[in-house]
Amino acid sequence: MSKIFSFGERIDGYEVSVLNEREVRASAGILFFFALISFMNAWLTGNFHPTRIFVVAFLIDFAIRVLINPKYSPSLVLGRLAVRNQVPEYVGATQKRFAWSIGLALATAMLFLVVINRVIGPINLVICSACLVLLFFESAFGICIACKIYNFFHQEKAKLCPGNTCEVFVRHDSQKIGAVQMVVVVLFFAAITAVAKSIPYEKPPTIVVKTSPAEKSLVDSKQENAALVEGKPLDTTSSDDCTPPDWAVKMGHAEMWKLHHNCK
Repeated sequence: MSKIFSFGERIDGYEVSVLNEREVRASAGILFFFALISFMNAWLTGNFHPTRIFVVAFLIDFAIRVLINPKYSPSLVLGRLAVRNQVPEYVGATQKRFAWSIGLALATAMLFLVVINRVIGPINLVICSACLVLLFFESAFGICIACKIYNFFHQEKAKLCPGNTCEVFVRHDSQKIGAVQMVVVVLFFAAITAVAKSIPYEKPPTIVVKTSPAEKSLVDSKQENAALVEGKPLDTTSSDDCTPPDWAVKMGHAEMWKLHHNCK
């Protein structure tokens, strides 16, 4: 039983429990891929169904990681499968548990907001963006942002960090960035900005959905039945519910807000 409910692996030559960083990064990349798809579905089309499914999957995955054992986490199993032929890079497990606990807390918050209470607002955007940033930095750069926060709350500092970032070292000349390289990067972005401004913008065509009289009658009938069930009179005039709130207007999110609330 103790082998099932444990965290990290005990490897000869390492004084602390460890995890394979390559598997962790692969897992983060898998989660980032599906998180981005679900987020863009909600943002661009107002379809929150994929987001709700992903939130539940994300919560279960992280609950298994933190509360049971990382080796049984579905995304980590897939990550292990993807990098099984690569030489392991072992990192300390303690700080990873702290980082994944933050992920579990974010997933729990999203479960109550998006799945249970169907809340649509800026708080969802903030939490989703935070998750995407954490997953992206982990998968793309091998930087565990939450792991760095670990040192602020624990006297015993993190050990065996990815890339040996816990240890003080002097960068080799091949790792240093010179002035010429920075100038090239700045010129690159300046050139891309100039190209973007020079290409004329074409407004996407408006899609008009034609509704037959029979379909319109069916929709009106459903609205009337719903109003009767709720004990409310049927409102045939335009509703203030389609007026974007101030926060949406200030964010430039007014049109998206209308889309999310079926006002377009």
